[in-house]
Amino acid sequence: MATSNPNEMSFLDHLEDLRWHLIRISISVLICATIAFIFSNFIFEHIIFAPKRMDFPTYKWLCKASEFIGIKDTTFCATEFPFRIQSRTMAGQFSADIWTSIYSGLVLAFPYVIYQLWSFISPGLHKNERKYSKGFIFTTSLLFFIGVLFGYFIVVPLSINFLANYSVSAEISNEFDISSYIALVRSSSLASGLVFELPIIVYFLTKVGVVTPQIMKKYRKFALVFVLILSAIITPPDLASQIIVAIPILILYQVSIFISKIVVRGQKRKAKTKKAA
Repeated sequence: MATSNPNEMSFLDHLEDLRWHLIRISISVLICATIAFIFSNFIFEHIIFAPKRMDFPTYKWLCKASEFIGIKDTTFCATEFPFRIQSRTMAGQFSADIWTSIYSGLVLAFPYVIYQLWSFISPGLHKNERKYSKGFIFTTSLLFFIGVLFGYFIVVPLSINFLANYSVSAEISNEFDISSYIALVRSSSLASGLVFELPIIVYFLTKVGVVTPQIMKKYRKFALVFVLILSAIITPPDLASQIIVAIPILILYQVSIFISKIVVRGQKRKAKTKKAA
């Protein structure tokens, strides 16, 4: 049982406290996953399989953009994709439904998950740092959801369009397994959501002295190379797609440098105040 003063908790008390936070997280994810399972038909038809259809907003926009710059022969303006989705195992569709519900539950419960994690670490922070908890939870959740939407509306359709139209021979027809298709949608969306948490990660690394604005500026060129490699991994190997993905990540890197400067400036101000006192 935890003591009344969090600062005097023993190691076992901390483990017990962490256990209850993890239990609450698990319950919240389970509840959201159950809701997602109930509406699984809507999720599959209007979210999971939406990028497979050519009326998806991203394809319409890219088709108009291609026509505007004079490119008429483009796969973005096709009527349908040359592939089918199949389930090749007895439990294939059931497994896809269960795992999609679990991941959907994790995404839906993300703000509460962050709240529970913050509740666990906040007792170790200063009082003036704890008062920004609401802003932290909101900002972290907002960045995550923006990243997920970026992955879903940008990375996923670009990847599907490239892979669906890639062919080494006319003798081969594309019939993708449902698990492979869903894995692409899931990994691209969640990976983008996590990448968009970069400013938050830099904030904490600066707080503990691991990262400084000078270090981030010094290794900016290396970061640029890393971003381009990352873009090449999560997108089709064409320059346009890589640039589309790389630009927001580079912007996030610059924002992270600015955040790191603010944190360092605040730490210096506190140090001067303590000396003056």
